[in-house]
Amino acid sequence: MLLTGLLDDAKCYEVVRQMRWPEGVACPYCKASTVSKQGRDERQPERQDYRCKACLRYFDDLSETIFAGRHQPLQVWIGCLYLMGLNLSNRQIGQELGLGEADAQRMTEQLREGVVAVQGEAVLSGEVEFDEAYVVAGHKGQPGEVKKRADPGGGGGCRENRAARRLRKRSLPCSA
Repeated sequence: MLLTGLLDDAKCYEVVRQMRWPEGVACPYCKASTVSKQGRDERQPERQDYRCKACLRYFDDLSETIFAGRHQPLQVWIGCLYLMGLNLSNRQIGQELGLGEADAQRMTEQLREGVVAVQGEAVLSGEVEFDEAYVVAGHKGQPGEVKKRADPGGGGGCRENRAARRLRKRSLPCSA
């Protein structure tokens, strides 16, 4: 049984409403709280439609969210968020939700982008540790460019020579 079979559409929409509007529904366009309910969506009866009395625009539970305009049902998105919280790989998420790995990859990327858009990028401070670093040391497929920049007389120009000297000054001796 897939995880989405355990999720209830009505409950998913209710959770989105509670998280999005903890103090009551507000227009996503003008932020006014004077809205009226306009019935339910025809294809998704759990999805509530609204109309703002201030700017007269129509919207629904998912308008102006990362879930708006997506072809996957909300329960699949909520399931994906849950599985991401469990640190599962995209392949595992795809298997649990009945999706291909590429679809799971796209969904997790969009969800991560949505979280960063809301919370902002993390700012690191103090002492930060990391496991690996990748430094580009040349032009792949263009060994002549690498030699030209490494050779002080190679005609790379003074800007390139200054950069090479700075790199040599900063390089630490390696003990092998």
